[in-house]
Amino acid sequence: MGLTDEDHRRLHEVRLRGVVEVGDEDRWAPLLEAGLVACTRGGVRITPEGRAVDDRWARLAPGSEAEQVVTHAYERFLSLNAEFLRICHDWQIRPGGAPNDHRDPRYDWGVIDRLRALDERVAPVVRRAARHVPRFEPYGRRLRSALARVEDGAHEWFASARLDSYHTVWMQLHEELLLALGRSRASETGCTGTPAQGA
Repeated sequence: MGLTDEDHRRLHEVRLRGVVEVGDEDRWAPLLEAGLVACTRGGVRITPEGRAVDDRWARLAPGSEAEQVVTHAYERFLSLNAEFLRICHDWQIRPGGAPNDHRDPRYDWGVIDRLRALDERVAPVVRRAARHVPRFEPYGRRLRSALARVEDGAHEWFASARLDSYHTVWMQLHEELLLALGRSRASETGCTGTPAQGA
């Protein structure tokens, strides 16, 4: 198909983000002409053919050292993921089932403190994976950036699906791990998550 590494990285970004704005159309020409992405409202979206190509590109070589390292990272991530989903739930729903209107700073800071503690534990997981697979490197920085915004009072950076919120980046990291190992969320038990809405 003659795609460059940059083309593959761009296709992978679309896979992870869902829709990406086009901007410079020339950069997208190889993917559009190959039918790997399609124009849609707001940008481009990956096609089934694109998913198949990205599956092969993202998959680490079976039995390689990189695969072994990322497998360990994934296993550690799953235990943290279950905790993260509970934190997200508690950010959006208060005890008793009432929506969190964020009028109680003490409650909110309690949840943010839990998120900060979780971030400190996921950071070394990401670093270890990044030493062998460079595309994992940005995730630690992106998570910290979102957390810093939350701590500064921008609550939407906790779980909004419209931003690179902590939840958004966490879900992309989850997908990145799965693609690297050729696995699917359907193979997991009790550790799935769906994009959060609002803050």
